[in-house]
Amino acid sequence: MPKEARSICDRYDLIVLPDDHVRGGGAASVTVMTYCDFECPDCRQAQSLMSGLRSRFADRVRFVYRHFPILKKHPHAQLAAEASEAAALQDRFWPLHDLLFQNQAHLDLDDLYVYAAMAGLDVPHFKDDLHAGTGILKIRRDVQSGHRCGVQGTPTFFVNNVLVSDSQELEQTVSSRVKKQ
Repeated sequence: MPKEARSICDRYDLIVLPDDHVRGGGAASVTVMTYCDFECPDCRQAQSLMSGLRSRFADRVRFVYRHFPILKKHPHAQLAAEASEAAALQDRFWPLHDLLFQNQAHLDLDDLYVYAAMAGLDVPHFKDDLHAGTGILKIRRDVQSGHRCGVQGTPTFFVNNVLVSDSQELEQTVSSRVKKQ
């Protein structure tokens, strides 16, 4: 059964912020916030589910991506998250996001440069932003909010601030919430 986000969650932890990465309508009645790790196989599978939900519910649901790299299990996850934030500075977060999940087994620095070019980025600018660490504070903020809200692994989903434990429950909860609106 879905649980309200942990009580140590600050009321702002699950609010969609201006620098969050969002797909879907801003006026949507249902918000799915996902804490993910670009190197996590389960997160890759969850992306397929999210794509299906986006197609099915269009502008009635918005999807928010938050970083939660698990460094002990996924040594390339932090760098991949930083790369996605460097891409965001060129308004190309989602194209790089998709490439990172598609190429999850190859996330070395040189691979990231190739994906940046494939995503249509200005690669020299991307390299400068990546090496300057421009996304580190946002990633840290995402991880800290996740910890406060009880995120222990990836992917972790919140639907309208309610913690949802797995992909099957996510689909049921989103469908139920959309029907109520």
